[in-house]
Amino acid sequence: MRLFRTPAGFVVENEGKWYSSERAADWDLLITRDDLYSFLGDALPAMKPLQAAPSHVAAPIGNQEVWAAGVTYFRSRDARMEESKSAGGGDFYDRVYGAERPELFFKATAHRVVGPEGKVAIRDDAHWSVPEPELALLVSPRGKITGYTIGNDMSSRDIEGENPLYLPQAKVYDRSCSLGPSILAREQPLEKSTEIRLHILRNGTTQFEGSTNLEAMKRDPESLVQFLFRNNSFPNGCFLLTGTGIVPPDSFNLKPGDEIRITISGIGTLTNFVG
Repeated sequence: MRLFRTPAGFVVENEGKWYSSERAADWDLLITRDDLYSFLGDALPAMKPLQAAPSHVAAPIGNQEVWAAGVTYFRSRDARMEESKSAGGGDFYDRVYGAERPELFFKATAHRVVGPEGKVAIRDDAHWSVPEPELALLVSPRGKITGYTIGNDMSSRDIEGENPLYLPQAKVYDRSCSLGPSILAREQPLEKSTEIRLHILRNGTTQFEGSTNLEAMKRDPESLVQFLFRNNSFPNGCFLLTGTGIVPPDSFNLKPGDEIRITISGIGTLTNFVG
């Protein structure tokens, strides 16, 4: 069951059928429910049937913080080691990949997040920027994973590679994150075979494409959430990006106007433009 945030309320897609609610529901109260999946199912009979998907949807975020996990895929480990080896930080990424404690860092407040079809940004002082396609977890205030969406963790690889201590500057800035298009509400974890695909176009021509699946993720989503909630509270719940297993070659650099498409099976496609 997929949940979409719209300007007028919210829309639910269930088994190919669309339902709309135009009541002024508090988005935070809705998506922080531990019983989100069953609540939406119970609400369907009272919702208005639609003939098609909504034409415009917003980022599915209210007042949540967005956090992120790093080096959860072997491909990401290799990329981080390569970009930071001249600064002497390459060994850090190898060590965290094999450690019990994951790398977790703050990514964005809601005002830094853009939605589907929105413009993500590259830093003015960066010379090597890439998108990072990631599965994002919706986590309730009690630490329960209640849904899944797509996240784009925009990253300035040259800034992070210059010194690992520059990670916040490489990751956290206005329009550095995108979420959407929907929240896939479900009670069971996603299958390990779930595929993540990245497609980058420039002037309509493919510049890079790649794919991975959740089987390649070393960390378990539940474990990442447990570490995030250690000595930490989230009254409005949070979103947690789970890392990337798709990294463009070192020769690739995003440019204004590029189109970024991230697709995750069952959730949809998150499309953004660099601007």
